Amino acid sequence: MAKVAGDMQLFSLGPKSQIDDFAFIFIGEGCRIGRNVHISSFCSVIGGGELFMGDFSGLSAGCRIITGSDDFTGPWMTNPTVPPEFTNVHRGIVRIERHAVLGSNTVVFPGVTIGEGAAVGAGCQVRKDLEPWGIYAGANPKLIGHRDRAAILTLERQYLESEA
Repeated sequence: MAKVAGDMQLFSLGPKSQIDDFAFIFIGEGCRIGRNVHISSFCSVIGGGELFMGDFSGLSAGCRIITGSDDFTGPWMTNPTVPPEFTNVHRGIVRIERHAVLGSNTVVFPGVTIGEGAAVGAGCQVRKDLEPWGIYAGANPKLIGHRDRAAILTLERQYLESEA
């Protein structure tokens, strides 16, 4: 069973979306998941910031979405058991736009936007925004190709019409 923790009033899950067993989502400042989104087993959303996942996006097994992180460099204590006045946590929104997909064990850091339709290879560490419809690979993701936007949007349209 998946676990979703935090203020459930700040959580939304669109129709036909699926969160697999053994996933963990900390809602933090908000978590909005669109329709037909898949979050695989062993994924986690942590940090106390905000997550937005657009329609038809997905996280493959083991992805880590980090919406907030402690400042390890300053004169601060760390970890969520310490009151906020003794820590310096940097939070942000992570946006995974429509049709974007992340390969297994990808890590996304606070404040990053994965553009519409972007595909991120397994094991990437995403520290900066990725452009729409690109295919990215490598520990420090580099653009290696492009997805077929027109074909994917045509399939989406056909799928949605078949539901009507």
